[in-house]
Amino acid sequence: MQRGSCGHTAIRQAKSEDLDAVMNIYEAARSFMRANGNHTQWVNGYPSRAHAERDCAAGWLWVLDEGEGPVACMSVMPGPDRTYASIEGEPWLNDEPYWVMHRLACTEQGRGLGSRMLAFLCESHDNVRADTHETNAAMQRALERAGFCRRGTIICDDGTPRIAYHFVRHSCR
Repeated sequence: MQRGSCGHTAIRQAKSEDLDAVMNIYEAARSFMRANGNHTQWVNGYPSRAHAERDCAAGWLWVLDEGEGPVACMSVMPGPDRTYASIEGEPWLNDEPYWVMHRLACTEQGRGLGSRMLAFLCESHDNVRADTHETNAAMQRALERAGFCRRGTIICDDGTPRIAYHFVRHSCR
């Protein structure tokens, strides 16, 4: 558990009662993306409540709760991820078992919420892969600041490319 200056702050596994807040977090992230020129990511209802429910039930959904409810979330699941099986450009840093981070989102930008989530992720996992859209400059910066190395390009199930990132403790800093 992490403690903040305004009460209790915790990064914890989500509970079913957090799902409405998670959906609000996803909507805030969509709005931020659109306002910052990213019009192609998180479209057509993605991520859906079904994604959040599945991730929550599996124990993969994590939230940052500052005492008044979740303000950020991410899904962290064990690999392998089939879309990471093939990568163009720079290869993955290793072929060891890894975790996958998807759907990192925050209610507000500029408060370090995403950075806190990524710091928690990198403190609790030694080998993590992630990806993002070419137009998501904010996520690219956040991943790189957290110690993720930009690798090549992966192709998602829908045929769209994503920039691939890999964090291996002590390899990129």
